[in-house]
Amino acid sequence: MIRNPILMRRCRDYVRLIMAMMFSWLYLPHILIYHLAGEGKMLIDSDLCRLREQINIRMNKYFLLIYLLHNNRYFRTLFYYRMGPILSMFISWWRPGDRYFSISQTTQIGKGFKFAHPYATIINADTIGDNFYCIHNTTIGAYKGRPKIGNNVSLGANVTIIGDIYIGDNVIVGAGSVVVKDVPDNCVVAGNPAKIIKKLIE
Repeated sequence: MIRNPILMRRCRDYVRLIMAMMFSWLYLPHILIYHLAGEGKMLIDSDLCRLREQINIRMNKYFLLIYLLHNNRYFRTLFYYRMGPILSMFISWWRPGDRYFSISQTTQIGKGFKFAHPYATIINADTIGDNFYCIHNTTIGAYKGRPKIGNNVSLGANVTIIGDIYIGDNVIVGAGSVVVKDVPDNCVVAGNPAKIIKKLIE
């Protein structure tokens, strides 16, 4: 029997969507706060646009929001971060996010945050630009200051970025890298300590 993985993933996503719609009443407080959040709503919309790529069926923004709130605890963590500490305080206990995915409320993150299974990930940067991407075991933390990260930065698995450093725009950080020094724009870095291994065309 030949199995079509794309078809199987699409069927899985349809089942998840149906389940999310059946329990959509659970997320009425989330929808209300989403509409009250102002800038947080705009940022969530930008996150939804990027995360849409990970799902094998098309749906409108509100269905996608409910789908992710119901099926993705990592997205709930991001949602509560975007809503801010005061608004999220009223609803985060109702459907908790992931306890092993932590985003500091003092970190400023731009539009289009994208992640894939960010288990054991701690994000405690000063600022992060637009279109940031990370996966599991990412640590961005403070040591005599916090990192500043530019736009269009992608991190592989098990990446550590520590200290008062700057990561430029359009940077790819390879898996397992430890970044403790500034990184210029338009490059790929890897290693421990991370070094430039390739320059990218601007």
